[in-house]
Amino acid sequence: MNFRIRRRGSFWLIILFAWLLPSSMPAADSAAKVYVILWFDTEDYLLPASDDAALHLAKFLSGEEVRATFKVVGEKARTLERRNRADVIAALKKHEIGYHSNFHSTQPSPALYLSQLGWDEGVNEFDRREGPGRADVERIFGQAPSCYGQPGSSWGPQSYGAMSRWGMKVYLDAGNHVNLNDRPCYYCGLLNLYKLAYTLRADLNHPQDLLQAQERFIQARKALLAEGGGVVSVFYHPCEFVHKQFWDGVNFSRGANPPREKWKQPPAKTTEETRSSYRVFEEYVRFLKRFPEVRFITASEAAKLYRDRARDHRFTAAELQTIAKAVGEDVSFQIHSDYALSASEVFALLNAYVDRTQNADATPLVEQLTVKNTPLGPTGRIPLMTETVTTDASQFQRTCRDVADSLDKHGRIPSAVWLGSRPVPPEAYLATLARIAQLRLNGAAMPESIEIKPARLAAARYVADDDPKKLWGWVIFPPGFRAPALMELAKKQAWTLKPAILGKSE
Repeated sequence: MNFRIRRRGSFWLIILFAWLLPSSMPAADSAAKVYVILWFDTEDYLLPASDDAALHLAKFLSGEEVRATFKVVGEKARTLERRNRADVIAALKKHEIGYHSNFHSTQPSPALYLSQLGWDEGVNEFDRREGPGRADVERIFGQAPSCYGQPGSSWGPQSYGAMSRWGMKVYLDAGNHVNLNDRPCYYCGLLNLYKLAYTLRADLNHPQDLLQAQERFIQARKALLAEGGGVVSVFYHPCEFVHKQFWDGVNFSRGANPPREKWKQPPAKTTEETRSSYRVFEEYVRFLKRFPEVRFITASEAAKLYRDRARDHRFTAAELQTIAKAVGEDVSFQIHSDYALSASEVFALLNAYVDRTQNADATPLVEQLTVKNTPLGPTGRIPLMTETVTTDASQFQRTCRDVADSLDKHGRIPSAVWLGSRPVPPEAYLATLARIAQLRLNGAAMPESIEIKPARLAAARYVADDDPKKLWGWVIFPPGFRAPALMELAKKQAWTLKPAILGKSE
């Protein structure tokens, strides 16, 4: 649709046209739903007007019976408490509370300090720096934050480890670091609503473009209903409604970190500009509500809709045979009926099967196997492998037992799988393990001579390469910031990657 109205005075004509538009839309499949997750990065703790903006938005949405997810910065929560804004806190409490870091843009932001650390150090450091803010958000709002999303594009994989400690189940934000076909996915065992095909907004500063924003939603709705349903992510910042420039860009651009007494307030919008921004947002929300198949959801509701059905699935011998057959030299996730398995889950399942049956006369399972959790990916140096390694049945069995113990103790795929004195990459071991599992499931004995051939983690292609323009373009980063080691660690965690499947019965 190319129809555009340029004149500011025509705002209400746009609204009238948009109000009539959905009535002409074809009826959708009643079983399919379009789930709109509306979230706000609630971060500005400088402008008091941003407190009022959060209040206005929360009250408006409550009046519309729409629950949003407000991702609150720790210092923002403490600032509301210091300013005695019990009214803002009470209004936000009616919605779902997420977490958006402790201080947001003061240096160093998460990607900076995580870029110098490995997995365990990084998880501990993220917990040290960001954990107190999460605790304050829970204390002030009376509910444990349901999700986390990074400030700007300051992302790091170690944050997922800390989130697991905190009991969070959802990573909610927008970025390019992890992208599984622009759809919801699981990464490090958590639901990842991150790089989605339909991350939509109506431009608050250009009311004449509202109709185009509505048309984009119509197209997203059509595509998702054709898929059987899915998620549209809509996000804003309360401070956007009251300022002309982001609060942190004024103070922390290009690595700057001035003392608090020298922080400057951003230029503010006029009263009419703020009112116009509210009108755009409110009409956009009301427009989305007009579609009968649209459901507004929060982060925790998304976790239920996309719950990991592999977790309570009991695997039969026939299913294990199918899983083992699907493993090749390109190691990746698998999709089976109504559940998906990450490469690390496939690794753990097949290793458990071979380990438990290696001394049995009969190969069928005595007890069915389950996936209790998603093992993390390797965190250390992976050995190089360019040629075939040969071992015997006895050594492979002992290695299998050692790997089972390692998975149990560490909860992650080992960086090196040791065949006596010879280390091999876990990808190569998994490909061999799958061949052995197939033999055992067919009733054959383990061969006396076993070849381990090179393999690769194909799932790593869904994690971005280090790229300053694609990943680190946030104005807060110091010039030239790169994080190659961070992204290499993130690629290792692609062992945990798999699609998030929308429940058929939801």
